[in-house]
Amino acid sequence: MHVAPVGGTAVQDHVALAEIELCGDLIIAASAAHEDRLSLESIDEVLKVVQERDASGE
Repeated sequence: MHVAPVGGTAVQDHVALAEIELCGDLIIAASAAHEDRLSLESIDEVLKVVQERDASGE
């Protein structure tokens, strides 16, 4: 049996770690929600999505 050496050999994928954290945040929000599903607005809030709108409000 081959066992990886301890210390210093781990490779971190920062994008994957960020995606896992966002998924965890969504799971926590969904489990705490009173409704059956999260609304799109709730999802955007959890993911900290900001929609930019032009001056005309569209």
